Amino acid sequence: MTNLEARPREQVCEAGAPADAAAPDGAVELVEPREVPLGGPRAMTVRRTLPHRDRSLVGPFCFLDHYGPDDVAAKGGMDVAPHPHTGLQTVTWLFEGSVLHQDALGSVRTIRPGQLNLMTSGRGISHSEEGTPARFPDQRTLHGVQLWTALPEDRRHGDADFEHLSEVPTLDLDGTRVQVFMGTVGTATSPARAYTPAVAAQLDVPPRTELELPVDPAFEHAVLTDAGDLTVAGTRVEPAWLGYLAPGRTTISLRSGEEPVRAVLIGGTPFPEQILMWWNFVGRTHEEVVAARAEWQRVVAALPGGGAAPDDLDGTTAAAVQRFGTVPGYDGGPLPAPDLPNVRLRPRRR
Repeated sequence: MTNLEARPREQVCEAGAPADAAAPDGAVELVEPREVPLGGPRAMTVRRTLPHRDRSLVGPFCFLDHYGPDDVAAKGGMDVAPHPHTGLQTVTWLFEGSVLHQDALGSVRTIRPGQLNLMTSGRGISHSEEGTPARFPDQRTLHGVQLWTALPEDRRHGDADFEHLSEVPTLDLDGTRVQVFMGTVGTATSPARAYTPAVAAQLDVPPRTELELPVDPAFEHAVLTDAGDLTVAGTRVEPAWLGYLAPGRTTISLRSGEEPVRAVLIGGTPFPEQILMWWNFVGRTHEEVVAARAEWQRVVAALPGGGAAPDDLDGTTAAAVQRFGTVPGYDGGPLPAPDLPNVRLRPRRR
């Protein structure tokens, strides 16, 4: 999914306290979501917890949008024209509905609940996403999460890649169903490729359940509550909120109330590099982001109606198209980048 904000801010993201500064029984840090409308008046509104002014990263995870359940007939669903990414992986996980992914590698995949789409941008890729009544006439609801992970320096300049897992490893922990779509929980390990140590899983907790969820003590973690009354390590995490836990724990205590709980666990070792995020680009410097935007705008200008790239492009435009590619299967042109901010961002230090 793209960040469709009309005026996206540059975000300097860096890890929080290092592992040796965190106590195993430290408090849960609550991250409040902010609502972000994606597009016009009928657009889907997402609840964004990462990046946040108080928490930039959880392991390599630098972006978390939580959306739905949305009435697709009333709001039109998800229709995101081809748009670029750099320096990240997009991690798509659904609770309800279907989304068609098409990208510049030629990947065409419909994702459904229990499946994973994982796109690695490397130095550049473009893709589209559609979850509309026109694409899926029987679809009524769209509901899920979109995550990004930051790529480390030794991978972010590499080639793009795409993986689709039609099923992910699942285990039962004292009645709680755990679907592991990245990393390892207990005895279940996802085959999805990560470039720094990471974990992501859906947790379905029955009513009135107490669970000690096994986790890696080298990881920092966060739990997003989707539905239900959930207490994480003694702290209630409201629906759409994120509860962050510093490294040092071998288990995370979870307790559900009178209704079933659905939640998402994410985590990883604290990301060792400071990153700069703007729109759909993850880089390291302001100049790098400015250059990526300029190249993408060349693609937009060359392909206003979409389709394949013509053969008579000038050298600079051809290089930009080679970097980001095209998505001929989408009916329409690529999405222009927003205007850049008028100021240069200075890093925020903790």
